[in-house]
Amino acid sequence: MILLAAFLGLAAMLQRTVGEEAQETPDFAALSTDNEDQQREIVDKHNALRREVKPTAGNMLKMEWSTKAAENAKIWANECTLSHSPPNRRKTTLSCGENLLMSVAPHPWSIVIQSWYNEVENFKHGIGLTKPGEDTGHFTQVVWYSSYEVGCAVAYCPEKYFKYYYVCQYCPQGNN
Repeated sequence: MILLAAFLGLAAMLQRTVGEEAQETPDFAALSTDNEDQQREIVDKHNALRREVKPTAGNMLKMEWSTKAAENAKIWANECTLSHSPPNRRKTTLSCGENLLMSVAPHPWSIVIQSWYNEVENFKHGIGLTKPGEDTGHFTQVVWYSSYEVGCAVAYCPEKYFKYYYVCQYCPQGNN
């Protein structure tokens, strides 16, 4: 139940973010992470946000694209399940963490990743969670210093209310 509430809250936050950005709805096929431009957008957005962490992390690794993590993310996204994949389905040569987002409309990857990062509003370095009942796990996974591989996928889930299911896997996993 807590997971469902977190997803609904994140979906609402995404809708606010998209409204603020006033971006056009992208063509779903253009979001495919088989496309190198999308891979680059995802990696670049992660690295840009990781550089914004305050205080700066002297040991923060730079993100790079992981084809294997993207394959795993695609398999899970196509399940259209509002839950995290089992840990044994999040492995490359490393164990991987995972961020999920479901949305009623397709959004650019940069907006999806930004919505995860926006949980920074609920987090303070050295303290952790600053707003009881809010989430920070998506944010902390995006900026986890030792995660250096990311692979993502999006699926269309026509039978669901939230028809677009975004999955990113981070290796090695953070939040541990």
